[in-house]
Amino acid sequence: MTVFLAHSLFVLAAWTLVIKYLFPVAWALAYGLPLGTHVYLDFWPAAHVWLGWALLARPRYTFWLAFVVALLEVAIVATKFVLFLGAPEWTIWTTNWFVNKLFVLGCFTLMLCHLLVRRSDYAPRHAPLRGEGGVAP
Repeated sequence: MTVFLAHSLFVLAAWTLVIKYLFPVAWALAYGLPLGTHVYLDFWPAAHVWLGWALLARPRYTFWLAFVVALLEVAIVATKFVLFLGAPEWTIWTTNWFVNKLFVLGCFTLMLCHLLVRRSDYAPRHAPLRGEGGVAP
């Protein structure tokens, strides 16, 4: 599951870059608009790539990084959904945003469940002491 979640984060980061940067710039070029007209700055893709790497590399802080990021993402997306769905304006931009956030919510809800059920998988690993495992002192 950890590898699946890591790869999901890499795909999510790439998808976010496409819908928040590449698609809006392409749209602006096609319609003769200023390039930044529909670009929404978003630095979460960098956090998603870092977290994906951490899930694979397993530094000591992996559990807490994943837990805090997942809690923040779920809280932020849930709050944005409540605000948006109070008076939704469905455009191509808000639909792209909404679909992206559905996947973000799904990914991080799954991650929270996984972290809570499999917390022991994220216990710090210790390096074998000299002389252990057949290694000469």
